[in-house]
Amino acid sequence: MPFDPAVSDTWHVPAEPVPLEGDEAFRGAGAGTVLDFWRYAMPDLRTNTTRGLLAEFLVHRAVGAVERNAEWDSFDVLAPDGLRIEVKTSAYLQSWGQARLSDIRFSRLRGRTWTPEDGVSEARSYNADVYVFALHTARTHSDYDPLDVGQWHFHVAPRALVEATGQASLGLAAVRRLCGDPVGHEGLAARIAACDGRSRPHDGTGAGST
Repeated sequence: MPFDPAVSDTWHVPAEPVPLEGDEAFRGAGAGTVLDFWRYAMPDLRTNTTRGLLAEFLVHRAVGAVERNAEWDSFDVLAPDGLRIEVKTSAYLQSWGQARLSDIRFSRLRGRTWTPEDGVSEARSYNADVYVFALHTARTHSDYDPLDVGQWHFHVAPRALVEATGQASLGLAAVRRLCGDPVGHEGLAARIAACDGRSRPHDGTGAGST
């Protein structure tokens, strides 16, 4: 049975988070600062987890989002106009040694939703209005520059096209057929807006193709 906070006296509501600057010190001898923790937690922007967060950050910046989504939200970025965006990331190179370049695949396109009140949904679903497939294109470590936004290619598709595949993951060839040509970060906001199926029905010719 879903939990009803209205009839419970043990419903704990957290305070709104206060943005940190990095120079805040932990209370405790030798514990360091928030910046020290950030350097510890994310020293390498090439790791899978951090690279995924970096792609979300780039989409967040592109659409002018105000706040980062909660970890349990069923999509990654909420645009100011309410557009829900899911960001999927892949790359040829990893932060470990590899005999060959990684196959490009974008996974977990659908998933179960969760709320504090209702818990986990029974069925997996497509939960965003627009899907951004972010590919880091570097193929040699000598070329890989985590701070060069130009090394990212962004493929974008509306939910209707992604949902029509019925797939939980897609390879690069399928993404290209679905989305058409990719854009760089400078063109990302416009491509996302063009794929907003809430107000502009898709005409079946390939999302965002130009």
